[in-house]
Amino acid sequence: MRNGGGWAILESARVGGVFAALHLPLRQRRSLVAVPSRTLNTRRPLLLRLLRASAMAASPPPPVDVKDRIELNDKEHRIFDRLLQVVRHYNLQTQLRVAGGWVRDKLLGKECDDIDIALDNMLGREFCDKITDYLSSTGEVTKVAAVILSNPDQSKHLETARMRLDDIWIDFVNLRAEDYSQNSRIPTMRFGTAEEDAYRRDLTINSLFYNITTSQVEDFTGRGIIDLKYGKIVTPLPPKETFLDDPLRVLRAIRFAARFGFTLDQELKIAAASAEVKAAIAGKISRERVGHEVDLMVSGNEPVKAMTYICDLSLFFVVFSLPQNFEVIEGLDRRCILNMDAIAKLLRLLDRDVISDGERRLTFYAALLLPLQKLTYIASKSKEIPLVDFIFRVSLKLKMDDAKAVIMIHNAAQKFVALIPYFTSAKDVNTMEVDWEKGLIDIPVASKLRVYAGLLLDEIKGLWQISLLVSTLLYPNSLDAADEKSDISERKELFTTVKNEIVKLGLEEVGLGNLKPLVDGMSIMSALGLSSPSSVVGEWKRKVRQWQLAYPLGTKEECIDWIKESHSKRLRTE
Repeated sequence: MRNGGGWAILESARVGGVFAALHLPLRQRRSLVAVPSRTLNTRRPLLLRLLRASAMAASPPPPVDVKDRIELNDKEHRIFDRLLQVVRHYNLQTQLRVAGGWVRDKLLGKECDDIDIALDNMLGREFCDKITDYLSSTGEVTKVAAVILSNPDQSKHLETARMRLDDIWIDFVNLRAEDYSQNSRIPTMRFGTAEEDAYRRDLTINSLFYNITTSQVEDFTGRGIIDLKYGKIVTPLPPKETFLDDPLRVLRAIRFAARFGFTLDQELKIAAASAEVKAAIAGKISRERVGHEVDLMVSGNEPVKAMTYICDLSLFFVVFSLPQNFEVIEGLDRRCILNMDAIAKLLRLLDRDVISDGERRLTFYAALLLPLQKLTYIASKSKEIPLVDFIFRVSLKLKMDDAKAVIMIHNAAQKFVALIPYFTSAKDVNTMEVDWEKGLIDIPVASKLRVYAGLLLDEIKGLWQISLLVSTLLYPNSLDAADEKSDISERKELFTTVKNEIVKLGLEEVGLGNLKPLVDGMSIMSALGLSSPSSVVGEWKRKVRQWQLAYPLGTKEECIDWIKESHSKRLRTE
């Protein structure tokens, strides 16, 4: 190896056969892994990295299949060749590196269109201007770069230039180093070296570069490849220092650990669970950024694992912050995870088409927050608000539509709990009555279940299967981890039974929102002999819905006759 700012090719850290054929066209080059040689007085001494690499080498074979080189697809070849043409045309002394996630994913054998180009001696918008000028000189359609200004409040600390090349949006940004003040997660930015840029990143597996100029994978921390191979989530610098600089990195570490099935480093876990880091998460990160990370976890491939990490690190009610002075019930976070885990297991037992990919996210949120469904807090003007609403609106800053949907799912799940005994013949339908639908019209007893269920499906519409699934976590009683396996199986059978009964009753179209009123407001007014709108019309609209559900083959004329007859009978009684 060669010191003094040169390159050291580490046999223990590389990803396979390492050589550079710089005289060959880009398409024919093979990637190599290189780390910079460093003196012993740096923050991460090379000797320490070598010792770690040696220890790793003595360990069992790595569990993660990491490619020995990056294989570019045709589109990537075209894009990178074009960028190098720009460098050569203008005789730029610029090193072009792909940073972060793209390198990680390609080494894991995954395709990735998220390409971020790091520049060592110029701003992204300056290089994009060169691309535009070059394309114009070759007669190609001129590309216009979009400049995304820095926005520290949204964790966007440096401006980025974005340009579309070969139908892919490419981000261009200069290499940078960060200096943090004591009371802010917003750093002072300056131009940095590639090594400084690597060490400022959140995780070693995200600190890798692919040098387009040399076709090398560059591992400046000396840990990126090793940690990727052994499935470890590690910070380039000491974790507590890293998290106090930017507490959002705690959530990113958890998200990547869940996504890839990697293990959180023990030192990292201790730092993440510390009182200082918890306070930093609560005080230095905008709730929008917290909500964004949580949403990525819940929408990801392992939401339960991610939430379990948050719970295990005692971060649940730091992430899902509660109103001031709200007392947390002991063990509530564990109950939330238990419900989410149960839903995940139920979904694995059911057919994939039961819950669509778009509904999966809401299903997990509804299960996770189910233990909070009856909790409220007093807002301004002494108004009582559901705690779930607070979590979506204030704690996570997610869309209000999500809060409304989850609250609707919770309410509908409770209503399903009241109906389930009649679907399973545990109760006689002759005695059927529910507390959420008063004033049922005079209908045959055999039609009661269809009317009640139909009104519920009409209310919840496309979310009815999620609501039914969530209701199985409440019936006949709440979850108990004691006999989890048989319990989940029984709840799956319960869901299937009730769903099949709903289908037999012909209510699927109602659940799709296809129950169109037979009689509109004007027809109701005419049947009642009213000359102007009245509150009584709304009451009759509800009764018409009940009549339609009780008599699915009834006609409009028959419904109007029933309105007239029922109204006349009511007048005589009064």
